Amino acid sequence: MKNVYLFAADGFEEVEALTVVDLLHRSGVCCKIVSITGKELVVSSHNITIKADMLFDASLLADGDMLVLPGGMPGTNHLMAHEELKKLLISYAKKDKYLAAICAAPSVLGQAGLLKEKEATCYPGFEEKLSGAKLSTEHVVADGNIITSRGLGTAIDFALELVRLLTDSDTAAALADSIQYTQA
Repeated sequence: MKNVYLFAADGFEEVEALTVVDLLHRSGVCCKIVSITGKELVVSSHNITIKADMLFDASLLADGDMLVLPGGMPGTNHLMAHEELKKLLISYAKKDKYLAAICAAPSVLGQAGLLKEKEATCYPGFEEKLSGAKLSTEHVVADGNIITSRGLGTAIDFALELVRLLTDSDTAAALADSIQYTQA
């Protein structure tokens, strides 16, 4: 079974985070919510409290297949300030493991130097923080091991792309059918 870790910080965008967690679970992929706050309860940008599956411990996170960063403010700023998370992202990139970020969170990858020569997208206004990236306005962009998306309105597209990459196209299509999702 594939293992995915999604990082939550106070101020995260709950739709972007929970859509990914939900659709990965429905597809049979294990996705754990990891709090970087030092506490299990994390408060979203809209004051919704969730309980994380685990607290950040880099030694426990080395075995994953993908790391996911939801956007939201000030959650993205907290992700960017977390030095151990940055080291983990760089470690995954060196091993060519998947890194996924949505909305403002691709800026975390950009600030870590992980988007050089990669096509990437983000929430409008954060483009200058995607250091070295080839900018796109597509809803979801997958370039090698890096997957980025524009924001809350693209959360289902983003999650389905993660499902496709971690399982296969048929599983992603069946999941889209089962939730009655059709792209506009």
